[in-house]
Amino acid sequence: MTVDDPAVAARGERARDWFETLRDRLCTVFEAIEDEAESTPARGLPPGRFERTEWQRPGGGGGVMAVMRGRVFEKVGVNVSTVTGEFSEEFRGRVRGAADDPRFWASGLSLVAHMRSPRVPAAHMNTRHLITTEWWFGGGADMTPTIADPLDTSEFHAALREVCDRHACADYPRFKTWCDEYFYLPHRGEARGVGGIFYDDLATDWEADFAFTRDVGSAFLEVFPRIVRRRMAEPWTVGEREALLVKRGRYVEFNLLYDRGTVFGLKTGGNPEAILMSLPPEVRWP
Repeated sequence: MTVDDPAVAARGERARDWFETLRDRLCTVFEAIEDEAESTPARGLPPGRFERTEWQRPGGGGGVMAVMRGRVFEKVGVNVSTVTGEFSEEFRGRVRGAADDPRFWASGLSLVAHMRSPRVPAAHMNTRHLITTEWWFGGGADMTPTIADPLDTSEFHAALREVCDRHACADYPRFKTWCDEYFYLPHRGEARGVGGIFYDDLATDWEADFAFTRDVGSAFLEVFPRIVRRRMAEPWTVGEREALLVKRGRYVEFNLLYDRGTVFGLKTGGNPEAILMSLPPEVRWP
């Protein structure tokens, strides 16, 4: 199998088309929430709208950054990139299927939502498809609340469990544990948030794995806006807002020190602005 095999390339295009479709659906829903937010504590601000910026990768491919700054979503990015090229000598030994043939194709959607209210959890969702001389899917979703609420946490996990239970290729207990272990800050001895699911190297059956990956995105699209709408009008205190800014510091520490996607993007010549879109607009360390 090679990245330029017609059948392999056609499957990759199907994945890319889905990521772009999901991005558009997410942006539409998030803008609708901004329009509904007249009664939120930040009601003096205008509703946010996504700004899209295209970028090209010198080695092949590129992507579109979609970023919104609004009254509910202080900063949210929903980016899609599709890149091709060859892994460097130093990097190819660390990627499956790249040791003998360094060519690769990769496409994915990355979403990070930093909320203005400490009552609304921050969230991350990513789904991706990679091709070398092998293929696989990866992704997941997790939440990072400032003020954890049992209802929100249980509802979020229930939506992800339901998706996993519908697909033979998925294993909710394993993917949940994987998420808990991955989104962990060893130097702090603490989890980044309340978890979710995380999976990588998923390569059982292409159609089945792609269907599961699509459903992960669809489940997030359903459950996270529902949580946002439930919490966005709740008042907050100055102290809670300060706690949110400190919590964001943990997010920054994880993404710069441990996140595989950050390393992959920078090592393969991706757009630094798109890669570092995950960083919050305002943060504080105590």
